[in-house]
Amino acid sequence: MQNSTYLGTEKPGKLLLQFAIPCIFSLIISCLYNIVDQIFVGNGVGYLGNAATGVIFPVTVIGWGVSLFFGNGAAASLSVSLGKNETKNIHRTVGNAILCSFLGGVAIIIISYLWGDGLLRLIGATDANLALAHDYGFIIYAMMPLALVQNTLASIIRADGSPKYAMGAMLVGAVLNIIGDPVAIFALDMGIRGAAYATILGQFVSFVICAAYLARSKTFRISAASFRPDGKLLKQVMALGASSFLTQLSIVIITVINNILLVKYGALSDYGADIPLAAFVVIMKLFQIVLNIAIGIAAGAQPIVGYNYGAKKLGRVRELLRLIVAWTAIVCVICTVLFEAFPLFFIRMFGADGDLYTQFAVRCLRIYLSLILFTCVQKVCAIFLQSIGHAKAAAPLSILRDVLLIIFSLLVPAFWGVTGIFWAAPIADVLAAVATAAVMARLWTQLKAGDAQPAAEQAVLQQSHPGIIITIAREHGTAGKRIGQMVARKLNVPCYYKEMTALAAQESGLAQEFISGINSDQNAVMRELYLSTSAVQQAVIAQDRAINMIADMGACVIVGRAADYVLRERDNVVRIFIHAPKPYRVKKVMEMYGDTEQEGKRSIARSDAARGSYYRSISGREWGDAHQYELSVDSSIGAEKTAELICDYISRI
Repeated sequence: MQNSTYLGTEKPGKLLLQFAIPCIFSLIISCLYNIVDQIFVGNGVGYLGNAATGVIFPVTVIGWGVSLFFGNGAAASLSVSLGKNETKNIHRTVGNAILCSFLGGVAIIIISYLWGDGLLRLIGATDANLALAHDYGFIIYAMMPLALVQNTLASIIRADGSPKYAMGAMLVGAVLNIIGDPVAIFALDMGIRGAAYATILGQFVSFVICAAYLARSKTFRISAASFRPDGKLLKQVMALGASSFLTQLSIVIITVINNILLVKYGALSDYGADIPLAAFVVIMKLFQIVLNIAIGIAAGAQPIVGYNYGAKKLGRVRELLRLIVAWTAIVCVICTVLFEAFPLFFIRMFGADGDLYTQFAVRCLRIYLSLILFTCVQKVCAIFLQSIGHAKAAAPLSILRDVLLIIFSLLVPAFWGVTGIFWAAPIADVLAAVATAAVMARLWTQLKAGDAQPAAEQAVLQQSHPGIIITIAREHGTAGKRIGQMVARKLNVPCYYKEMTALAAQESGLAQEFISGINSDQNAVMRELYLSTSAVQQAVIAQDRAINMIADMGACVIVGRAADYVLRERDNVVRIFIHAPKPYRVKKVMEMYGDTEQEGKRSIARSDAARGSYYRSISGREWGDAHQYELSVDSSIGAEKTAELICDYISRI
């Protein structure tokens, strides 16, 4: 892992500029394909062509989500592996991600071709645009496997330390699409098929450039063995990429529901089914550009925010929040003024087919995008909360606006007709913004209150003699820490528990309190999302390094922190798991902490679940599985006898 302490010392504004600009450009480039198609199709084919590409849009978003599922997951896994200096299996992680993305594309081809026009009608095609949607979609489908692999590779290439290469590959494809669209649509008179062929040409060239990178990658080398399926690696990749996939899935759900409603209520209006659908597609492209800029600002800030929060530099965290919201607001205010003042200009960019279409599109653009400021600020606040590990608040807020939009899209048109679908957006924006403001106000108060930080405890490494390193994993309430200390005294070796987090804090610049809490039970809800945040991953890497530094000092006892997995490559490690019947553990917890019986049961359930999630997140294995330990002991025989049993076992090795 590169030294990240500069994230806590450099000026926040300078850091945000450095990290956010590449993110914004990558997101804008990634959506250029569809937007460029929309512009040339609208001008060359007409609004029915825009409606047809809008019908295919949910299928392409599903593909994009699958590629991010495996691509972002593999990229996160690769970054963590590099930080831990564990590069042995990186090539298999990459190979498995590529394989699954390719198979995901194949699945989309099979489903889309076999279902055919029935699928198109299900997601919003009308009699008027069905043939166009068919012509466009059946060409786009063909490139899905390679397009998905290209997106996956782009994420992996960025994580491998070559973000400019990934951006260049995407840019070349986008430029080819921009050039190819007018040539194919107008010069070759291929209509909407030309737009599809230009798109897949750009995707194919981007794929070739990304695939060529595999021969020059910095941290791994791909071979045939890399593509052999590995369930444990895939499980870790999918856990880290799940949030990206769910985000794309929500876009698909909203788009399909809106397509269906626009066709239904449009058919009952003077505009017909196709004009509202075409207008919605155009408005969503404009919305997508602004939202991607906002998301780029917040996503770029994630590692900076996460590090400073982990280091308990809460004044800097507040300053970063101010900057993120301010930059987002400036972009949105400028865009809102332009949309409200010059709506006809933006509509005509995508083609204007007749006065009826133009009139409807202009009116609905002003409605739908009127409160895009609220939308973007709400989204960046959700990303900010995820950056600092507040998964319980981040996850609901990230989908709140989308859920409200679906609800009001279903309700409002019953009273206001087809334009009610567009009014649903500002209504959802207001309610989501109010809920977000309440959460962020409370967070701001907490950040101000937490400014005073106690001095970090200094870790002291104790020199020891060569010998056995004993790692102890334990269920809550088994007195595992006390048993570990007793074993260490009997064997006359050091025992490490809190010292690991103190050492990790010294090495990383993160706060000891933050590192200590990463496998506690306080974030049990949405724990996988919490454990995948950049600050937590930095803490995990720092902690792993601390454990290896301790092991380098010689024989010792290490309690907790998944030390058995961290030291799995060492031959002189004995892995012990301490368990006990639940009634015994409840009794012990009641004695130690003064809990009632019910409180004790809840405490045990939360703590064991948190330890299990933490262990799975870094190892892909099941915590407590007896096959992973040399010795599994029931401590209900008593702490002293358990310690004696462990020492007796060690003496026989």
